[in-house]
Amino acid sequence: MLILAINGSPRSDGFTARLLQAAREAIESAVVKYVFLQVSDVMAKLKVPYCMACTSPCSGKCYKGTQLEEFFNLMRKADGIMVGSPVYFSTVSAPLKAFWDKTRRLRYDKALLNVVGGALSIGNARFGGQETTLRALHDMMLCQGMIIVGDGYVNGDAGHQGVCAQAPLEAEAEELKRVLFLTKRMMEVADATKELRARTKGEFKS
Repeated sequence: MLILAINGSPRSDGFTARLLQAAREAIESAVVKYVFLQVSDVMAKLKVPYCMACTSPCSGKCYKGTQLEEFFNLMRKADGIMVGSPVYFSTVSAPLKAFWDKTRRLRYDKALLNVVGGALSIGNARFGGQETTLRALHDMMLCQGMIIVGDGYVNGDAGHQGVCAQAPLEAEAEELKRVLFLTKRMMEVADATKELRARTKGEFKS
């Protein structure tokens, strides 16, 4: 299996990245491939770093031959995608929103249908818009037909909608433990639905 960690923070080594990286060991110990994607780096290289809906259906011509196309090809192969974002005015970061807006071709191809999705967000205050940010992340994934997981893994709790964290993170932060519960839940559901994904990917292959 392949699990992607998509960092929506402009900082590749910030708190959001740290939370996403916390999942690596658990994923790789389960003999599952883990790939970390830094959204801001790839979007900064584009001539037009936001979607203009220039073609319908989307042809993908605006990112053809770029690193963004490589990212999207990885997403096509993913069994699970964990997306993280810091809170920006109670929602996701601009680079992440621009990135997801450009996944129109993936949606047309049903490429993420039944891929398992999990979300995490981090803010500077205890009640700093984390849950509304998670809701935005879920809405973005639901629009792709993804399977969203959140609360609970046997005797552990990731958080009602996903992982909500407050900066700065402590060395043994409760949030880091919650990432592990979310990770285990994602892998469990991804394993249980792998045949469904294989079938749907075959049916909607472009």
